[in-house]
Amino acid sequence: MPFSSGQRFSSIVPSCTPTVCYTNLYHDFKITPVIEGHRGVSLLQTASNSASTCRFRMWIPMLSLTALPHVGGIFGGLITRREVKTWYTTLNKPSWRPPNAAFPVVWTTLYTGMGYGSYLVWKELGGFTQDALVPLGLYGMQLALNWAWTPIFFGAHNIKLAMIELVMLTGTVAATMVSWYPISRTATLLMAFHLQVWRKSAP
Repeated sequence: MPFSSGQRFSSIVPSCTPTVCYTNLYHDFKITPVIEGHRGVSLLQTASNSASTCRFRMWIPMLSLTALPHVGGIFGGLITRREVKTWYTTLNKPSWRPPNAAFPVVWTTLYTGMGYGSYLVWKELGGFTQDALVPLGLYGMQLALNWAWTPIFFGAHNIKLAMIELVMLTGTVAATMVSWYPISRTATLLMAFHLQVWRKSAP
């Protein structure tokens, strides 16, 4: 299969995102004139292997960003598990509050959706770029507040401070959604779902 000098790599290998991944591939495998035969086949095999490597590398940030919220969730779960059967039973709770058994399933789903939403924003903005500073910075703030609520409420039993923190968290989540909306509506909806469930399920 003949190739013209300087032919773009995108004609052989699907582009990888963020842009930097594609750019690296293009510079690493810039095509020069070749003739049909063994060299052409070898070049195609190299291109195919490089594309597979690029796609594999793109799974890493997706899995990492999706799993990130669970880091604090696991720590919070250890605190909640101990207190939910003791101190938490002494509190007056609304009748519509979900049963305790529902919380692990609900929060695993919400944390996963939130993390995947952050990946969508990261991908659309080409990684941790200057444009990503505000939307991902706000996301990081709300995630930290999210993680902090459980130790305050279940760990320290400080209901007043937990309520203040919850107001701050709600505002930060809303700001995150506003910054995400022009970038990815899917990510914004995932965050909106998280906010709605959080408001209704928090004690």
